[in-house]
This record gives sequence, structure tokens and C-alpha cells, in this order.
Amino acid sequence: MADAVTICECFARDGLQHEPVFLPTATKVALLERFVAAGFTRVEATAYSHPGRVPAFADASEVLAAAPRGGGVALKATCPNPRAVERALADLDRGAGADELSLLVSASESHTERNLRTTRARQWERVTEMARLAGGRFRLIGVVSVAFGCPFEGHVDPGRVIEDVARFADLGAGAVTLGDTTGVATPVAVAAMFRRLETELPGLPVIAHFHNTRGAGIANAVAALEAGCRNFDSALGGVGGHPAAIEYGAGLTGNVCTEDLVALFEAMGVRTGLDLDALAAASRACEAALGRELHSMVARAGFARSA
Repeated sequence: MADAVTICECFARDGLQHEPVFLPTATKVALLERFVAAGFTRVEATAYSHPGRVPAFADASEVLAAAPRGGGVALKATCPNPRAVERALADLDRGAGADELSLLVSASESHTERNLRTTRARQWERVTEMARLAGGRFRLIGVVSVAFGCPFEGHVDPGRVIEDVARFADLGAGAVTLGDTTGVATPVAVAAMFRRLETELPGLPVIAHFHNTRGAGIANAVAALEAGCRNFDSALGGVGGHPAAIEYGAGLTGNVCTEDLVALFEAMGVRTGLDLDALAAASRACEAALGRELHSMVARAGFARSA
């Protein structure tokens, strides 16, 4: 087992999309500064979503213009359609763009319709156009949602997920994220998927993105780690899920808590490259920004310190 991983902090995008109240731009930027100070080298900063559909990111351009830059940190923005990529390009031309763009597909037709208001075939046409528009100016991150099961259709064929990952690779994606969107994955299914991907698409970075809806998120992360995954998404406080105006998940739909994931990896001897004191401060700042106690166990108990 290799002893280092890269964790992308997703509070500012996947986390905030679930919040019904708009977080001020200055607060978002201050949190991004804390994430960078903690040592994250990849940060999901915002989304170029339609402001009428996902109001949380109406200030996407303003956030990116003020976000911390340099030091080897890559800021990522999510793009659901070609118009979003055009906005990302305009910001880049102004000198305030993202470094990475996430391009989305869903592994089921039903989730595609609910989340993206289109069909899988049409979304792949859009993604192909988005990759063309990007023109190699960003690192592209493919995202396959409901990769381990759909809230509407149930079982998702792993072969279809593998095909989606391969299509993203063919379009030039630098990495592909597998999203357990409503937290139905199991360690057995996760291990099988990541081992199969390593066999069929060797060398392609695959990012594990687990939600903790049913309490299995950390176990699934360890299963992915043991199967060779070295790239993970998580969100401080375990916030997030689907956009606030789109309901398709029950219970606590949030991401794996960054604090808890980092604490476990570090205790296992797996380096995250993060400053634990700065991470704890960022965790407190996220709770203060949202005005409530969030879901991290480590935020309550503290990081375990060993000699």
C-alpha cells in the first residue's frame, strides 16, 4: 500500500449546493483561504450552474476572482453544460479562471433526467462539446454520478460505469471521479470496481467520491485505498448532497467528513499532506459560516495525537 493520498476539499461546491441559504461571497473566499492554508492542493471552489436553478453559485465568477492562487493549488469548478464552459473560458481570459473543470454524467437514465434534465445520450453529446470548447486550457475531471447505485433504478451495471470512465478518458479527461451519490456503495462493490478499473484502464487516476448517507463512507474509502485508489473527495463537516431544490436522497445525504477521513488515513500511516491544526481551524470556520454544528466526529473529539 502506497503511503500518500490526495484529498480534494469539496465544502465550497458539493457541500454548499445542499444549503438553502446563500453564503456571502466574502465568506466563501475566506473559507477557500483556510483550505489552502491547511495544505489542500485540490479544492472544489464553485460551480457554473444556472443561478436560477442552483442559487448557491450565482457568484461563481466573483469567488474565482478573489480565491487564493499559486502554491501548487488547483481550483476546480463544476460545469453542467456547454454554456458553463463558455463562462469558465471567459473568466480564464480575464485572468481569474479555474484550473480544473468537472464534467458530469449520470450512470442511470432516471438520475440524468432528475439532475441534468436530459437523457444520457444527450448529456454525452454535451460533454463531448464541452471537452471541445475547453480546448485543452483546463484539466478536465470526468464525473460519473450514481456509479454504485441509483435512487430511482436501483442496481447500476458496473460495466456501464467502466464504459463511461473510458469515454471520459478518450475525451482527454485527466482523471475521472466515481460518485456514490446517495451512499449505497459497499466496501465489496467499491474494491471490485477499483480493481477492475486498474485492470481495464491502467494509469488513469480515478477519484473516490463517497457520501455517508448510510454510514459506510469511511469504510468505502478504506476499501478504495486498499484497491489502489490514491485520490479522494470529501467535505469538511460532511455537508452536501444534491442541490437544495432537487430532492432525490433520503436521510443525511452529505459527503464523507474530511476531518474523519484525514484522521483515519493519518492514523493508518497514510500521508495526506495536511496540517491538522489548520484543518481543525478550517473545520470550526465551516461550522461558524453555516451557523450550526456539523457532522464530523473528529470535530468533536479532536485529532488523535501519537508520539
